[in-house]
This record gives sequence, C-alpha cells and structure tokens, in this order.
Amino acid sequence: MRAKDIAAIVERIAPLGLAQPWDNVGLLIGDPERPIKNVLLTIDTTQAVVEEAKSLKTDLILAYHPVIWDGLKRIRTDDKSRTVYELIRSGIAVFCIHTALDAVKGGVNDGLAEILGIEDPKPLGDYVEYSPQEAYKLVVFVPVDALARVSNAVFEAGAGWIGNYRDCGFSTDGTGTFLPLEGANPAIGRRGKLEKVREYRFETIVPAAKVQTVVEAMKKAHPYEVPAFDVIKLFDYTSRYGLGRIGSLAKPMRLDRIIEQVKRRTGARAVGLVGDRKRLVRTAAVCAGTCGEILNLVIAGGADLYLTGELKHHQALAAQEAGLTCVCLSHTVSERFILKKVAGQVKTLAGELNVRVSRKDADPFTWKNV
Repeated sequence: MRAKDIAAIVERIAPLGLAQPWDNVGLLIGDPERPIKNVLLTIDTTQAVVEEAKSLKTDLILAYHPVIWDGLKRIRTDDKSRTVYELIRSGIAVFCIHTALDAVKGGVNDGLAEILGIEDPKPLGDYVEYSPQEAYKLVVFVPVDALARVSNAVFEAGAGWIGNYRDCGFSTDGTGTFLPLEGANPAIGRRGKLEKVREYRFETIVPAAKVQTVVEAMKKAHPYEVPAFDVIKLFDYTSRYGLGRIGSLAKPMRLDRIIEQVKRRTGARAVGLVGDRKRLVRTAAVCAGTCGEILNLVIAGGADLYLTGELKHHQALAAQEAGLTCVCLSHTVSERFILKKVAGQVKTLAGELNVRVSRKDADPFTWKNV
C-alpha cells in the first residue's frame, strides 16, 4: 500500500467530505507514492510523537488534529515548524482527519453520546452538505412529440433509478418560448420570429457518476439545436451531518454516576464542572474538543447537561446563567478515547498494515490538587 492509498481507507471510516470548510484534512505531509506498512495513530503530532514514530519505523502517522493549520512561510529546526521539518527529513507521511471524524456516524461525538447513553443522538450544528451517494435531478424541456424519445434515452444512459424502481420520471405540460436569432438552425419555427411551443418539463434522478453520460444522451435524442435543461444537486435530508450531538438519555441518571462513567470510558482523571452538580440528567448534549460556539444551540435544545472538552470563561458563565450543567474533560481527553476504535477499523480494512496507537500522545495539562 502507498501513502496516498490510505485515503481510500479513511473514506470508509470518516469521509473527508464531512470536514468543516475551515479544516485542513487529508495527506498533509509526505510522498503519496511511498510504500507504507507501519501506521501510528495520534491526536496531536508532537515532537515526542515524532520521536516515537521514528523508533517504531513508522511510515505514516494518522493524526486527528492537522499537523499544519496555517500557511507556512518557512520550515526550520529553530521555528514552530520544526515538527514539520523533522517529519519531512525522516520521510514520515502525515494524514489528518479531524472534523470528518467528529461529524461521521460512529465517530467521536457519537462515541461521547454512547458513553452518556443518549438515544438516537442528532447533530447540533455546523452542518455540512454531504451525501454518501450523491445524486442530481435533470430537468429538461421537450416538445410533446419528442418526450418518449428523450426520456427513453436518459433512462438507458442510467437515469431514473430510485431504490428497486427504474425509469422513474415526471413530466408536466406547459408552453415554451424562444426567438431564433441570426445563425440559429431551429428545429421548429424560423429565424426572427418568436415561437410558442407546447412542451413538457421532464425531470428525473441521476447518480453523480452518470451525469455527463445522461446529459450527452439527452442532447443526442433532443430535437432542439440548443436544449434548455437544468442539473440540480439534491440534498439528502435523511442523513444530516454536523458537529455535536443532542438527545434524551435511555434512562435518567444522576450527574455523579455520569461522571464516573465518563471518566472510566475516556480515561479522564479530572473534570471541570459548571452549574448544578446534583441534578438528574434526562437530556444531554456532547461535543468533543472546543465547541463553545454551539453552546446557544445546546441551551435552546433544552439539555440538562453539556459534555465537552473545554469552554471559555464567558461561555461557562452563559451556561451557568441558563441553568445548564457542563462537564469539561480537557480538549484532547474528550477525543483521545476514539483512537483505539479507529485503529481497529484501519486494521480491519487494511490487514497488511501494522497499526499502533501512540503512547506518547497525551493531554498537555497535568491535573492535580494544590
């Protein structure tokens, strides 16, 4: 397997189309053609992780957070870019997945929701347009006597499939107008005269991979020199993807029991608490990492509890004033638990790879009583 081939593995775990527009995901460092055998998973690609990767003869680091956030104007050993320098010098590729893993079903946020026992969790916000089977609608305007010929042509080219049904389409009657100009060769009417023709608006579904083939077949079968048509991208409303999750707990639970459960499953050694510490939680929201920007959505959703990585001071105050209890695990602690699952998925999909989870990747904070 080559470094660039890891993309196909990642697409089956966390499609990069789910990442936020501001994110930086994909193969960020390395030779796409380099053979890979040893893969190391980490949340952050720190100097300690790079040294670990070198000692394990790692070919590719599969990282959660992007190793490159902003544009680099220089890469030096005495600069903040020294990690990038060392990775390049050592020939270690880095592939980053970040918010794609946040949004995907079964990813980080669904993992947090599962820990709390949220039933049928729904995304909170920062939605992305993504459909695993992207589809389009073709709309074309056809004179009455050509409808059968055009519709049959697009069906034969691969349009019109919905589930176990084929040749699915719809047509409505109307009047089309056009004025042929100098140089036109109209199939109906003549140059310089406004024409009004009885036409059908015909529409059907087209898979993304067959749009070009279907449009070409439509043009070939259509009698007009320049057919009028639209190709419209469809939104899959049944599969909405975004950050965070919210929903009702399968069974109401006291906060102290929830905290015990969260610490056991995530490895958190301490938590930061905001609000009522003794409440009974019926509805909860989660968002890994830094998700204070969607705090208002959590409050509006009527949640009793918000489990996240971290909140800014004024966000914590807003939660407190709204009567919302928050549990903060620390940014990376709210994410790191998912690495073991992702490692298992990579190993299942690419059994020829040696896959490890970093032992040097860790929360930069040390929590202690003083």
